[in-house]
Amino acid sequence: MRTSATGRTRQAGFTLVELLIVLAIIGMMSAVVMLAIPDPRGSLVQEAERFAARAKAAQEKAVMDARATSVRVTGVGYGFDARDRSGWRAMSEDQRWTEGTAVALGGEGAARIVFDSTGSAEPAQLVLSREDEQVMVDIRYDGSIHVRT
Repeated sequence: MRTSATGRTRQAGFTLVELLIVLAIIGMMSAVVMLAIPDPRGSLVQEAERFAARAKAAQEKAVMDARATSVRVTGVGYGFDARDRSGWRAMSEDQRWTEGTAVALGGEGAARIVFDSTGSAEPAQLVLSREDEQVMVDIRYDGSIHVRT
């Protein structure tokens, strides 16, 4: 035990006020860290742009191979098919939407978007949504693909 200049003895330790201040500082710092951590799923815009880039690659493949290519879109993911004499054949493994992403299909023939050998496409609109965010992927007659927020 220490004795102060006034003659009172002091116990070693922290006061309640000091402990509450330290807890408040730790709480504020942890809140800042939690807000700074990015979403592990990535942003919805990035997912839409990734889909658009893959669809554009399918369109270019259709032109290079002079053969129809399609993008098959479902609520759980999407895949790419090439047309041959026996019908549609899968070109690669299907891609899945990230967890929490919902897809609304609009336009005619939106479940299968076909790019012909000239690069033209059946127009379609896909609306990707996650929580309160929405991004639209618009595929036009001329085969152009646009991502809009």
